[in-house]
Amino acid sequence: MPRSLRVFAEHSYCVYSTVWNPRHADVFLSASGDCTLRVWDVRDPHASLIIPGHNHEILSCDWNKYDDCIIVSGSVDKSIKVWDVRNPRREITMLQGHTYAVRRVKFSPHRAHLISSCSYDMTVCMWDYMAPEDALLAKYDHHTEFAVGIDMSTLVEGLLASTAWDENVFVWQDGMDPRA
Repeated sequence: MPRSLRVFAEHSYCVYSTVWNPRHADVFLSASGDCTLRVWDVRDPHASLIIPGHNHEILSCDWNKYDDCIIVSGSVDKSIKVWDVRNPRREITMLQGHTYAVRRVKFSPHRAHLISSCSYDMTVCMWDYMAPEDALLAKYDHHTEFAVGIDMSTLVEGLLASTAWDENVFVWQDGMDPRA
């Protein structure tokens, strides 16, 4: 029977998401219902950084593939926050546009400033978190139940897939109608 190599047990509520750092093999990030993000190094039993990220449960997190100091979080508070782990006291930016909890956030594997998100409001959104004006680039409302999964192809730029409680998986090119 497989055994865990190590258990990291500092969160005080459900852990909803973990993701490995894209450049450091021993570092990962976790998001929890205790409203914190934690950065871990597998060589240390304690979190190396704790970010009190939101006032409500944090359901999702991801690392930027182009800058391993930049992370993103999505929360029950309906917001998405982008953080620099070198200065975690305040987010770089907060993105608002979902009307219910943000279930999943994902950095683009092709564009450094592009983030996708999905929400219990049944929408999928595309964001440019460095945009000087409106960061919301596109909003898709093709699901009929809670949208819970979003991913971007690492091989085909702009190719998206989303999942929801409606038992559908939609695959489409960004900018196109997913229902087409």
